[in-house]
Amino acid sequence: MSATPYLIHFTETGNQELGFIASTQLARNIPFEIKRVFWTYGTPAGVLRGQHANKATEEVLVAAIGRITVETDDGKNKQTFVLDNPATGLYLPAMCWTDLHFAPGTVAVCLTSTDFEEADYIRDYATFRQLASHLAL
Repeated sequence: MSATPYLIHFTETGNQELGFIASTQLARNIPFEIKRVFWTYGTPAGVLRGQHANKATEEVLVAAIGRITVETDDGKNKQTFVLDNPATGLYLPAMCWTDLHFAPGTVAVCLTSTDFEEADYIRDYATFRQLASHLAL
């Protein structure tokens, strides 16, 4: 398992005439057992989503429709990813701060390694930076 965000390319089948199906094919490309799936939609223009890190939860984020610009910070590196293909997901390890910029009409699907638990969330960036710096030691 990597402690750095990275793109995952899903198995894709189909053609222009019929359309396409993207699949994890028995979760082969997902580096964790999937416990929860949720989707985000109807995000108003200009609203910044994410703005948190998870202490233990790993995620794979997919822009099923539309585009998401994802800014990540794992405590060592800051990266920016653009998700605009439903056959590509972004792996987000635990202890990775994310800021999500949604284009209008975007529908995001997120696969997670844990069920939702508020105590897993770090919602203050300064607290995240402090915890991440201790982990780097």
